[in-house]
Amino acid sequence: MDKYKIFIATLVLLASSRLLPHPPNFTNLIAISFYVPLLFGRKYIPLVFFSFVITDLFIGFHKTIFFTWGTIILIGYTSIYFRGIIKNRVKGIFISLMAFYILSNFGVWLSGMYTYDIKGLINCYVMALPFFGNTVLSTVIYSSIIEILLKYLQLDSFKKYQS
Repeated sequence: MDKYKIFIATLVLLASSRLLPHPPNFTNLIAISFYVPLLFGRKYIPLVFFSFVITDLFIGFHKTIFFTWGTIILIGYTSIYFRGIIKNRVKGIFISLMAFYILSNFGVWLSGMYTYDIKGLINCYVMALPFFGNTVLSTVIYSSIIEILLKYLQLDSFKKYQS
């Protein structure tokens, strides 16, 4: 599959989950950030990133966008360490979820919405828990769909990563 096709597929998938009406934080953001580089290599991280930038042009920019984008890039670069058996990928997805929660909400805290003390930081993370629930649920659903497709379609590009 060439870069153009992967970019278009990534953009369509991201746009469908980010631009269509959905519950807060119920998107395929983490699953796409994790699986595209894992399946096709790190060289596709800029395509994933650019897809996020395009959808953010429609959604709008916010004070913590660099924390969100930075976490997306971090997830992409670390995803290849979770190749192989499904157990490794499940670990990688949950580590990615935690990284996104910790880093993006740290950005929220730094943006001035909470007091700049330990109480404000804790309050920020506590107030983010309902959103995190949606993030976990959507990531589990989208990752499961990807894993099912990988198993039943037996994609050639994925076979080289299995051990």
